[in-house]
Amino acid sequence: MYQCRIAARPLRRLPFAAALIGVLALSGCALAPGGHMDYNTQAAPIDDLVDVQPITPGLIASMPRIGNRATPMSAELSQAIDTWEYLIGPGDVLTIIVYDHPELTIPAGSERRAEDAGNQVRNDGTIFYPFAGHLQVAGLSLEEVRRLLSQRLAGVIQEPQVDVNIAAFRSQKVLVSGAVGQPGSVPVTTVPLTVADAISQAGGAGEEANWHEIYLTRNGVEERLSLFRLMREGDQSQNRLLQDGDVLHVPSSENQAVAVMGQVLKPGNVRLGNERLSLTDVLSRAGGVDEATAEPSGIFVIRGNEQGSERLATVYQLDIGNAAALVLGSGFSMQPNDVVYVTTAPIARWNRVISQLLPSIRLPGFAGESVSDSRDL
Repeated sequence: MYQCRIAARPLRRLPFAAALIGVLALSGCALAPGGHMDYNTQAAPIDDLVDVQPITPGLIASMPRIGNRATPMSAELSQAIDTWEYLIGPGDVLTIIVYDHPELTIPAGSERRAEDAGNQVRNDGTIFYPFAGHLQVAGLSLEEVRRLLSQRLAGVIQEPQVDVNIAAFRSQKVLVSGAVGQPGSVPVTTVPLTVADAISQAGGAGEEANWHEIYLTRNGVEERLSLFRLMREGDQSQNRLLQDGDVLHVPSSENQAVAVMGQVLKPGNVRLGNERLSLTDVLSRAGGVDEATAEPSGIFVIRGNEQGSERLATVYQLDIGNAAALVLGSGFSMQPNDVVYVTTAPIARWNRVISQLLPSIRLPGFAGESVSDSRDL
């Protein structure tokens, strides 16, 4: 077994370089019985699993711009809204009025709500109306039900004037969950319901919400949308017309942060919340780069790739040897779970080793207590 032996000669009689090596070697010594343990560990190489890209004007131009202007609604969404027509379903309550024939109309009265006095669509999709009998109304529009009633009543009433409305929407709903003011069901009505409308009716997204990534699930297929781009930037490409059974989830932002590590004045997590931050913003909130110890060319953004990718992560490198390069950082948009790492300059790393070792060596005859920079050696 490997053992550590210390020379019998006093350390102060050795040359300085040899003394420094001897102190470093002490870190591998077993200073107490049973304190030594052999081990042989080696991390798996990951260099081939990582792409490194410099942050250049071309890269910034290919990325989504921070603070984009409002984007108009797509022609497809605009047409879907314009042609929206509500179809009646089981559970809905209809209000039917036959003008000039109050005996056929059940008035709501001052003490009865319209939904209590109306005709509720049964589970089989039918309603019963005097002189018209049982009518299959599920899947029909209000206009189609009005025409059907008029045809049925024409046998007992000359030129019947019929009006049909919905007193209570109960058959179609959209579930809004997560970090909103009032999670729950939002009814689908005769007014087209979009993502922005549903979140607004659910009390709006809270301060703890992750505005950058919400989820719309329809028929088992999940789609990611950006509430920030929709509500803060007016990007209507993130809007959708909702349908019965859709699930809209707004996750919390508690784990949606950027980790800032290395040579910054205040390392830690910077929460994105309902903001869109650039690399320069994140560095600023971390107190800025430590100019005394940081390597100007060693500012890295590590961004994990999606599952299924052949690469583990993409590493973006920013060189701020010229301070004007911070303009590039202002155009680099951060994403949740990014890691910003500012490396230490080589001279700073050596200075730290010297500053930690010299006070413990206490070498008489050397300027150990006055040396603070390796360039003084």
